[in-house]
Amino acid sequence: MPFIGKSLNQSRRATLLVILALCSSSMVAQAKDAIRESKPVLWNDPGDISSKDLVNGPGGKAHRPQLPVKFVEEDKGGHNSKFDVEDSAGTKWKAKLGIEAQPEIVATRLLWSVGYFTNENHFARDLEVQGLPAHLHRGQGHVTSPNHVDKVRLQRHLEGNKKGTWSWGDKHLKGMREYNGLRVMMALISNWDLKDENNAIYTDKTGGERYLVTDLGTAFGASGDRWTEAQSKNNLKAYQSSKFITKATASHVSFSFPRFPPFLYVFDLPHFVHQVRMRSVGNDVPREDAKWIGSLLAQLSSKQIQDAFESAGYPTDDAAAYTRAVQARIAELNKL
Repeated sequence: MPFIGKSLNQSRRATLLVILALCSSSMVAQAKDAIRESKPVLWNDPGDISSKDLVNGPGGKAHRPQLPVKFVEEDKGGHNSKFDVEDSAGTKWKAKLGIEAQPEIVATRLLWSVGYFTNENHFARDLEVQGLPAHLHRGQGHVTSPNHVDKVRLQRHLEGNKKGTWSWGDKHLKGMREYNGLRVMMALISNWDLKDENNAIYTDKTGGERYLVTDLGTAFGASGDRWTEAQSKNNLKAYQSSKFITKATASHVSFSFPRFPPFLYVFDLPHFVHQVRMRSVGNDVPREDAKWIGSLLAQLSSKQIQDAFESAGYPTDDAAAYTRAVQARIAELNKL
């Protein structure tokens, strides 16, 4: 009998282990299903778009930098001249100099106004930077006098933790209306620099993830890389003359964006191939999704759009001309 009892106990233990293993497998499978079912968050309901403050942008007037700022350190990464500063309230900002400073602010305002997550950016025509080094490694041409630089974009450091980057065409994004709307927004502002490093995933205090485009400076110029930066970005005539919608069928819309770079760029093969691959971002956007983002943009007044350009330091006449060009593109979306 003791032998039989021992066998029964072993049998019960074996049965229990099998049950636990099955439960564990089921829980793992359910967790994987939940991960697969969860969708990236790129957008939130913007509310009353017609009341959005495009002078101050997503942070509002309360989050404007408290000037003057003091120099922290130079950022030697990336293509553009940048350095970190701290304002008089102790808030950290990234100062970007050069041709991308102005268009990035406008692009941020427009994306934020229709519900996309963005950085908080502000423009300073003349910025006093206490403790500015006598010589910057990059951007020295923007130093106008000791402790002063001109045409600066100040970007507030994002709250939350950066988890990583995301890619255009990521399979988890395909089919999402918000993602397709973001593709249209990139065409609208002609932001053709679609590298993964310009996209970020941030986690907030609750553990939620937000997907956003963190670098929007290559905007409001040509719809693709040209021979010079001056042709490629922040160029009113190039933006006005660029075609927007190239093809519209009953189900899909394609945009003239991003255009192929000049053929001689083939000698920079990685860049050339990347730009060719990115053509897919502007092709075959579902028509209904393009109409959806167009309906949101149509709620912006001409004054709001012009406010965005003037907040970035554009002269009134240029701001008005850019506003008309943006509204013409919005009108094309709403004729679909």
